[in-house]
Amino acid sequence: MTSTTTLTAPTGRATRRSAAGSHLWRTGGAAGLAASVATAGVATLAHALGVSLKVAGEAIPPVGFAPLTFMAVIVGTILAVALAHRAARPSHTFVTTTVVLTLLSIVPDALVDATVATKLTLALTHIVAAAIVIPALASRLTD
Repeated sequence: MTSTTTLTAPTGRATRRSAAGSHLWRTGGAAGLAASVATAGVATLAHALGVSLKVAGEAIPPVGFAPLTFMAVIVGTILAVALAHRAARPSHTFVTTTVVLTLLSIVPDALVDATVATKLTLALTHIVAAAIVIPALASRLTD
């Protein structure tokens, strides 16, 4: 008795998903760089205007905002890629989820031992990054 194996070509859907993942990573990288520069810029401007960037007595250097922002964007890009593969409405789910996560990320800023101006600056950096990254990644997702 002989056995035969049938090989099938990948479906167009799998190819589109693969291309979407590639586009998401490129978009995430570009948006991450832009958001990193923007948050470091906000921190630098705030510092230049006299806002203390001290939290619990420890100063945060303005350039320290960039790598933290970029790491958060990597997590957001992973979320976007996962939702592109799993969610029924990836764009809607991504936007809803990331807006909620952005709001939740501001909670620790409000609770830290810092001046009101410092807390507002920290919160502003989250909003600035989200305003750059969320629309960029959402534009690569379809519902």
